[in-house]
Amino acid sequence: MYVDAFNLYFGSLKGTPYRWLNILAMCRAYLPGNDITAIKYFTAKVSARPNDPQQPARQQAYLRALVTIPCVEIIYGHYLSHTVRARLAVPPVSGPATVEVIKTEEKGSDVNLATHLIHDAHLNRFDIAVVVSNDSDLLTPIKLARADLGKLVGILNPQRHPSRALLPHIDFLKQIRGSALAASQFPAQLLDARGRVIHKPIGW
Repeated sequence: MYVDAFNLYFGSLKGTPYRWLNILAMCRAYLPGNDITAIKYFTAKVSARPNDPQQPARQQAYLRALVTIPCVEIIYGHYLSHTVRARLAVPPVSGPATVEVIKTEEKGSDVNLATHLIHDAHLNRFDIAVVVSNDSDLLTPIKLARADLGKLVGILNPQRHPSRALLPHIDFLKQIRGSALAASQFPAQLLDARGRVIHKPIGW
């Protein structure tokens, strides 16, 4: 399993009560006949924002919960934030037509996912790869894993509509739905490897 955390969060989890997601339970719900040997979770650590200073603490709690699952490995990219000037969609009659905004971009996760997918396929570490993403940037590594390395590749799609670019080049597609997310939640409290309590973030 190769999980694009950014794509999963913004496609299926943001603004829902399902953010405390047990990723292994979800994968087993959609792939009951398969032996899930590894889950690689690609993400980046967020920074506090003036309007949401607790965001890093919530993410850290969730990442601690994830690593209680023995087959989960977290691979980090990084976030870049910088100020850019953007044009207003509806400029005022008088006044500036542009504003300064803070632009945050996740860097590295899609490249990391693509690299691990091809590397693992080359080393024959799986028979089937399942990508939890709808990012068409992953088209080339998916095509190479199938055509050149003879692997099956499927997608668990977190977005509303599947990518038209990916559809002709995968072996199967399963749509992530709220019912499966609701049935795949961690308990409100769990213990890490040192016996410390991990609490579900307030509001999740």
